Amino acid sequence: MKRSGTADLPLHGGFVPLWLAERMGRLGFAITEAIITEYGTAEVLRRLSDPFWFQSFGAVMGMDWHSSGITTSVMGALKRAVNPYAKELGLYICGGKGRYSRQTPQELLHYCDRTGLDGAELVRCSKLSAKVDNTAVQDGFQLYLHSFVVNTEGLWTVVQQGMSNESSTARRYHWHSSAVKSFVDEPHTGICGVNQGQILNMVAAGAQPSRASMMSMSAEHPERMLKEIRHLILPGHHEVRAEDVDLKRLGAMLWLSHEKKPADFEELLLLEGMGPRTLQSMALVSEVIYGTPSRFDDPARFSFAHGGKDGHPFPVPVKVFDETISVLSKAVQKAKIGQSDKLDAIRKLGELSRAAEKDFTPNQNFDALIDKERRDSWKYGGRTVSGYAQPPKPAQLSLF
Repeated sequence: MKRSGTADLPLHGGFVPLWLAERMGRLGFAITEAIITEYGTAEVLRRLSDPFWFQSFGAVMGMDWHSSGITTSVMGALKRAVNPYAKELGLYICGGKGRYSRQTPQELLHYCDRTGLDGAELVRCSKLSAKVDNTAVQDGFQLYLHSFVVNTEGLWTVVQQGMSNESSTARRYHWHSSAVKSFVDEPHTGICGVNQGQILNMVAAGAQPSRASMMSMSAEHPERMLKEIRHLILPGHHEVRAEDVDLKRLGAMLWLSHEKKPADFEELLLLEGMGPRTLQSMALVSEVIYGTPSRFDDPARFSFAHGGKDGHPFPVPVKVFDETISVLSKAVQKAKIGQSDKLDAIRKLGELSRAAEKDFTPNQNFDALIDKERRDSWKYGGRTVSGYAQPPKPAQLSLF
């Protein structure tokens, strides 16, 4: 078992407005249901344990694409949306931020009473994962969020986050039960946060002698286990810049959805409200559902689905957001009764976008692309925490 990645997560203030939180829950539920329909609950757990996919998932839901707030907002929205349907979905989310994290054992035991799972063992796993990241890994981050996601087979994923006031950063830790062989020997699937250099990590593979003999602790160097880790570096700047995005992937997707309009998914195009702008969002949602792990190394790209609540890269296009939720939700419901053509079309959209990249040469002016989205934002019900986007003012004529 080894870590799957690290990432810098700047701490941001602010809040998630109700109009966005509600939509995050609906889209998160639809994406989760689509993944379960296609692959099963075990795949949802695997995805949540991947730091890169998790950040992309949050970005496509309209959250600030690079901040630590994605963790609390995504897990909170998923818990509210998924748990009322836990029996049907076969998935349940416990814990959360602050005092909710301390309710994890009781919530797990309650769920296990209904499903027949070993509650004591799952509570033990929950407590050990928190203890390891708060005590055995002494990296200067104090845990304040602990989410435990479990399915009816007893497989689980933990997503938890710690804060460092000194560096104004957060670190997210990912665990996945299928990969955990020992809680004291390389248990994580991923740790996301600012690289602090040397830290005391008593669960590193190289720390086994230290666990046997505490006197040898100072001789261990955790850097050895970092050599094979993929690093997701999330910058401090709020705006989305060209260097934050794979322009070939983004450009091919925009070309496909706005210009090519391929007939391969004509059934999808015939759906009410499926214009070029909604098609753009659906292409990125398709990527989140069907994309392979290598597709999520530029999470900022997924903010081009539904923008961000802070206005970066552009205000959240509420009308498009609602159309995306409607299209995906209807496709999933039809697939559940054997009519999978709409869900197949959504999958095909992602496949076509990836195929278009092969011979695509980016020629977009990145800043002009964002300017256009912001100018047109009012047409799509664009909204941020500060209010609604307004139509651009007509150019003023000068007499001089």
